[in-house]
Amino acid sequence: MPDKTLVTTIASQENLVRILDNLKEGIIAHDLRRRIFFFNAEAERITGYSRDEVLGRDCHDVFDAPFCGQRCSFCDGGPIVRDHATYPLNITNKRGEPRRLEFRATMMRGDDEQFVGVLAAFTDVTELLELQQHSDKTNRFANIIGGDSKMRAVYQQIVDVSQYDFPVHLYGETGTGKELVANAVHNESRRGGAPFVPINCGALPEGLIESELFGHVKGAFSGAIREKKGRFELADGGTVFLDEVADLPKPLQVKLLRFLQEGTFEKVGGERTISVNVRVISATNKDLKQEVQRGAFREDLFYRLNVIPIHIPPLRERKTDIPLLAGHFLQQVAERNHQTVPEIAEEALAVMMDYAWPGNVRELQNAVQFAIVKCNNKIITLNDLPLELRQTTCLPNRIVRARKLDVLSVREALVKTGGNKANAARKLGVGRATLYRFLDEHHELAGSD
Repeated sequence: MPDKTLVTTIASQENLVRILDNLKEGIIAHDLRRRIFFFNAEAERITGYSRDEVLGRDCHDVFDAPFCGQRCSFCDGGPIVRDHATYPLNITNKRGEPRRLEFRATMMRGDDEQFVGVLAAFTDVTELLELQQHSDKTNRFANIIGGDSKMRAVYQQIVDVSQYDFPVHLYGETGTGKELVANAVHNESRRGGAPFVPINCGALPEGLIESELFGHVKGAFSGAIREKKGRFELADGGTVFLDEVADLPKPLQVKLLRFLQEGTFEKVGGERTISVNVRVISATNKDLKQEVQRGAFREDLFYRLNVIPIHIPPLRERKTDIPLLAGHFLQQVAERNHQTVPEIAEEALAVMMDYAWPGNVRELQNAVQFAIVKCNNKIITLNDLPLELRQTTCLPNRIVRARKLDVLSVREALVKTGGNKANAARKLGVGRATLYRFLDEHHELAGSD
């Protein structure tokens, strides 16, 4: 049993504050009216605000907005958190510096077990993430898989744009994961926690697309038996993702342009102007500039959408990610079906590395799922791959054509593996003998060990 004097000493308010001030986590506590009654030293350091500036004040007033962004549980009539919630959070401190926090909010209860307030603990991980981004060891970010330098550049762009509300345009081939990137931009921003509403502009019937986007009033057209909210209204406070935006009909392009300029719209058949607070992220697998040149897309809308362009590279340009992605998909299926994770034979992986993947990551996922069924939960061999992959080799007796290596990818693999040639060969998707022969022919790589 601890000494009673020690317990009394620790329980005293002055010593409790001293203990909490020595934590490496920021601590903030407020009551059900959002009045801050505790703010420790680390919270001062991270946010840039002093205790004198925050104690006794509404946290929304102190930080000029909800500290938790759209994840705030004390907006719209009271707390909705049950016991605790954990999530990443991006803030801008008083000095105007963007900071990335790991945030944990816990509801506090009184003696009668009723909620009396919230205690939040947060850790500043900004520098840690920056080190990871520049260490060549990052192989995933915000549910996106990939460690190639092109993907790390995409991750950095996501972090950069998260601090602003400007429109973002994603362009890349079908299957590259544009919606995943759009979701990451949303979740990394202050809008994370608010609705993320994806819209495939090419999949909606032309006669209904305006109603789907902006809603309609009762009686607006035959079949409109009740008023309906559109996707923009449903996304209020959050993000609308306009996938395949190049397929929007010209009349809808005009209405979208007006919304981007003024933030307002009218429902189909309605006269009332509606204002919503929505960020727009668009995407297409077409070249929007070419669409503008041939008159299929409005030039003024192009410039409104293309404020921050982000290119999503095709899989053939980041082939070192193929083993990583294939392993991820294998793990997913194994966990879902409570099976052991099958391995991929070297010859099968070599063919996967050499294939062009016109369907990109989506096609790779389909190929892995096909191979899992074919191999019957054993080692995935060349014969277990889809026919279009096996046809990439035309040599007799199905001898696998070795993947063509290049100095840049080999050097990057050796650096990532600390000079371990066996691991580098696996990362490159070739046999060790193939890599050794390549190194013998390229003596300039000798210093990469």
